[in-house]
Amino acid sequence: MSGEKENILVSACLLGVNCRYDGGNGKQDGLIGLIDKYNFIPVCPEQLGGLETPREPAEQQLVSGETGDFNIVRVVDRSGKDVTDSFFKGAEETLKLARLYGCKRAILKERSPSCGHGCIYDGTFSGTKVPGDGVTARLLEENGILVTGESSIETF
Repeated sequence: MSGEKENILVSACLLGVNCRYDGGNGKQDGLIGLIDKYNFIPVCPEQLGGLETPREPAEQQLVSGETGDFNIVRVVDRSGKDVTDSFFKGAEETLKLARLYGCKRAILKERSPSCGHGCIYDGTFSGTKVPGDGVTARLLEENGILVTGESSIETF
């Protein structure tokens, strides 16, 4: 790259945007310190999917498919409302932005049902974490975009 900064998709909440489910953010000063090195493309898949801020917390749940396999992801908020369509729409919109800006990497909010990578909540709203990826993180990786969480920013 001839002096041109790389575009990286970043969860907007990590940049201080108040878009988390609770109306707050997860600002990471270490990440913001990298702004001279990269062009950050801020995204909030949940807002891109049409969900309000603040909103009920949501978690992924695996449900049985026609073959009996637990391979179908549903996303349900704490009150029991199925918000799966909004999460998948937000993931698709995030992928469109990644492609538009030529992003090869993404730094996403860990443990989120959208952005989590490698570890998410188990769907019981008990605070229990399990191996897994959020809807958006999974779609980005399936499309060749390297996803990392905010705890890995020191590797950038």
